[in-house]
Amino acid sequence: MRVVVTGAHGKVGSAAVKALAEAGHEVTAVDVTRPVWERSEPDAPRYQQADLTDAGAAYAVTRDADAVVHAAAIPDPTANPPHVVFQNNLMATFNMIEAAVRLGVSRFVNISSETVPGFFFPERPFVPDYAPVDEEHPIRPQDPYALAKHFGEQLMDAAVRRSDIRCISLRPSWVQWEGNYERNLGPQVRDASESGAGLWSYIDVYDLADAIVLATESNLPGHEVFYIASPDNAGGHDFAEVLRRYHGGRIQLRPLARPDASGISCAKAHRLLGWQPKRSWRDYLDENGHDLER
Repeated sequence: MRVVVTGAHGKVGSAAVKALAEAGHEVTAVDVTRPVWERSEPDAPRYQQADLTDAGAAYAVTRDADAVVHAAAIPDPTANPPHVVFQNNLMATFNMIEAAVRLGVSRFVNISSETVPGFFFPERPFVPDYAPVDEEHPIRPQDPYALAKHFGEQLMDAAVRRSDIRCISLRPSWVQWEGNYERNLGPQVRDASESGAGLWSYIDVYDLADAIVLATESNLPGHEVFYIASPDNAGGHDFAEVLRRYHGGRIQLRPLARPDASGISCAKAHRLLGWQPKRSWRDYLDENGHDLER
């Protein structure tokens, strides 16, 4: 297929571009980064600069596409004013799905976020109702990032109501790659009290890219939402024990697939997408949370 990947120079987008190209798709990479007039790397995809908050730019990059993977976004609400995060993330998603519907794109993969239920950047204390968290968890976001991602999922719902497009929203957990495992997950490996809002959950960027390929190639009708997280937690802790120790009875414990389970359930992605992650924090870190290369 001819696949447009937005946010192609970001952590998720760049891995998605590579995985989709390796799967045999013709990829157009899109980002706001200014292109450089140099000879391309061998087999590098076509690149197009675009500010997707501009509707015309969204239509221009979407023309002739069979599928869109929309990963472009300001990745958290903490380093920009709230209105900038909300306007950028929501309008880029609106423009891309609107262009996809009007131009007859058949498939749209929306990179949403684990933050949608509301337990990541709240101004008032908030924890999940239960764990592992799944797609049925109530949605109560407070911050502009999670709100924009939630509305983005609703834009997918509206698109499938008014057209034949198929949409999948992926909610990745905290995305890691070989260059940041120690910095991000090392503290959780060494000390289980460093649970993070995602309850020790994480996802390797290359496993996420595999999920993106499966979603792009999927024939699932309508709009489906999937959490994407590694099956184990950062540190390999006994999940039931650390949840009780650090959260008491505030979070209901639901059945676990394994003792060292993640705080996020990906059973739906396993069942409907056939997604099977291949990587773990143990591939990068030792038992003390330090890089294995040391």
